[in-house]
Amino acid sequence: MGGKKGFGRIARFFKAVYLKLFRINDTPQKIAIGFGLGVFSGVMPGTGPIAALFLALIFRVNRASALLGSILVNTWLSIPLFFLSVKTGSLITGLNYRDICNGWAAFLKEFHWIKLLQLSMYEVILPIISGYLIVSICIGVLAYAVTLAIVSHKLNK
Repeated sequence: MGGKKGFGRIARFFKAVYLKLFRINDTPQKIAIGFGLGVFSGVMPGTGPIAALFLALIFRVNRASALLGSILVNTWLSIPLFFLSVKTGSLITGLNYRDICNGWAAFLKEFHWIKLLQLSMYEVILPIISGYLIVSICIGVLAYAVTLAIVSHKLNK
């Protein structure tokens, strides 16, 4: 019985997100770009809703859809996207995926701010950041395209 309740909550959540996108009074292009920028900033670690609003202001797109996109992906995708980003970063830099994961685990276990300045940490941090950047851009562009198609289709009806 708990499975049906959980599914109902998830379905209501996505319906609310869907309805909020269509209540935004702006062009489909500005809504979609805002949403894509929000998803991009929600995926990138260390950024989020504030960065989404800042990017929306800079690009003069819809701030509400940017905020919605950021909040939608900010936390619940963190763990799977971390591994995807590390894998992507390891492919870009040519470093070993397992070495990067082990280096990150050791860094978190014995965290000290001074370790960020050590040259050996760049072999861990650089692949992760570059991986996140590529993954964030790809997911943001995908979110933009899907949102543009849905909003344009809905408004043309």
